[in-house]
Amino acid sequence: MAEESDQERTEPASPQRLQKAREDGQVVQSRELATFVVLMSSGAALWMMAGSLGQAMSDIMRDGLQFKPAIARDSAYVMAQLSSQFFDAALALTPFLLLVVVAAMASPLLLRGWLFSTKALAPKFNRLNPFSGIKRMFSSQGLIELVKSLAKVGLLGGVAAWLIWSNIGAIYSLSLESTPNAIQHMGEIVGRLFLLISGTMIFIVVIDLPYQLWSHYNKLKMSKEELRREAKESEGDPYLKARIRAQQREVARRRMMAEIPTADVVVTNPTHYAVALKYSEGRMGAPRVVAKGADAVAAKIRELAAEHKVPLLEAPPLARALFRHTELGDEIPATLYAAVAEVLAYVFQLRHYQQVGGAYPNAPTLLPVPPELDPQQADMGAKA
Repeated sequence: MAEESDQERTEPASPQRLQKAREDGQVVQSRELATFVVLMSSGAALWMMAGSLGQAMSDIMRDGLQFKPAIARDSAYVMAQLSSQFFDAALALTPFLLLVVVAAMASPLLLRGWLFSTKALAPKFNRLNPFSGIKRMFSSQGLIELVKSLAKVGLLGGVAAWLIWSNIGAIYSLSLESTPNAIQHMGEIVGRLFLLISGTMIFIVVIDLPYQLWSHYNKLKMSKEELRREAKESEGDPYLKARIRAQQREVARRRMMAEIPTADVVVTNPTHYAVALKYSEGRMGAPRVVAKGADAVAAKIRELAAEHKVPLLEAPPLARALFRHTELGDEIPATLYAAVAEVLAYVFQLRHYQQVGGAYPNAPTLLPVPPELDPQQADMGAKA
């Protein structure tokens, strides 16, 4: 029983499963929403452009129905006349057709955004199997599509009949108008009725869209076994991951050690901690931590500092505070500015002594390190 429950697809699809499905072209699709957007855009365009379209078509018809003697004498004139009329009709319809094309291309953006998948274009020969086609026709999905089609026919047909009946007087009155006015008014009536009839599809969209969303995510559901297998594949072998982390730490440690020769000073505990500081006036807002470590790493930092003649300063409270409250590459906390300033002043005096001579500078001893930043003093205060 446990194995059967693990194989049942009861769990929501993981982000990896959703991404793979999108790459394969399996996304939420609502043909009713796309149809609604295209029809509404077409109806609105037809309604707004009725005047200009009617006038253009009226001019084309008037020009085409006029008898011109040149037609009887020259057959080439007929082709030129037809070509001119075709061009005029295409020019008049271009804005309308462009709007319809833009609406057809933009409607998928409402659900899934831009998506181009070559996998979705690949031929699927299993769809050529007639038995599979019959099975799809009589499946639950086929039944739902049949119900939607009947609902659309009934709803749109009923609304269309009611609207035409309501506007029957305006339609009959077209025969009493002049031809240009009748064509223009006919375009306005057709556009308005088309827009209202298309608008009724919103009721179908409101029902179809939630169903398509539910159906899509329901098909992508995963079993518990699939989730475990995916997690194992994405996370990888724990032993291998541990080796990778160890290698990353080693690379970071080498990079850190390479920064020590450029440091201005190394503050030590003197044995447990070592923190290397660097300050470039004008390029840094405050001194930065370029290396830090404890125990064996601290010993290696001190060794490299001595090898490259980087000054070492024993200041246990400051070393502990810097080690606890900073990370590699961080600027020192503002509360330690005063203490570090004394350290850097000592370093600059030491360099001056090494270059010019004079009195040997005294190393600072009582640095102003706030007690709450020194882990040792903070622990002692907590115990007290």
